[in-house]
Amino acid sequence: MTRFRPCIDLHAGQVKQIVGGTLDSANEAALKTNFVSPHPPAYFAKLYGEGNLHGGHVIMLGPDNEDAAREALMAWHGKLQVGGGITDKNAQEWIKAGAEKVIITSFLFPDGKFSQERLKAVFAVLGGDKNKLVIDLSCRRRGDDTWFVAMNKWQTITDKEVNQGFIKELEPYCSEFLIHAADNEGLQQGIDEKLVQRLGEWCRNPVTYAGGGRNRKDLEKVKELSGGKVDLTIGSALDCFGGSGITLDECVKWNNEQ
Repeated sequence: MTRFRPCIDLHAGQVKQIVGGTLDSANEAALKTNFVSPHPPAYFAKLYGEGNLHGGHVIMLGPDNEDAAREALMAWHGKLQVGGGITDKNAQEWIKAGAEKVIITSFLFPDGKFSQERLKAVFAVLGGDKNKLVIDLSCRRRGDDTWFVAMNKWQTITDKEVNQGFIKELEPYCSEFLIHAADNEGLQQGIDEKLVQRLGEWCRNPVTYAGGGRNRKDLEKVKELSGGKVDLTIGSALDCFGGSGITLDECVKWNNEQ
């Protein structure tokens, strides 16, 4: 059944909420930030622990976030997922650092092309345990009913369309999917309803959608559109991130009601 999933987005070592489509490492001046927290990452990890909010993701958006990510993981040890720069070389280190699961995207797409060999390499270093792996298929819309995986802070469009065939190909290797609708991320203008509906139809593994979530009505809408199969992350609209759309307490209450 649809749950609220929390997040901790890290940029330059701080907890921030950023408009996803502006996250271009080549042009920092174009970056649009909705919120920069005065609190350290551990503050949010502890909040989520107190609310028993499982399945949250810590995302490192660019360099200089490793220490901040480790701080969050230690604050709620073994209960948070971590992503951003994860490869076959460091995946196991992040599990040892306290991550419940690691999240991979860009490593799977060298030069924007999907690599089955790289997926198998990460899977192998995790001992062939799919329960330690989340595949991030964050995407950008191309046309009315088509989405392609986007990497490198959602700036590079890869060769892979997010569809039932590709998802089925990946399901044996991971326990769940994380999918940001990058064109909706941080705008607080509503979810990508078509994508949510398709994910409910396509995915057998659990899937978390992020992008545009604003309030309880959006939680209800995701539940309805996906048949309860898709979870929702709400970021910029959340009160602990300076938003006014919904409080963290309301999200905890929603999960308890499901």
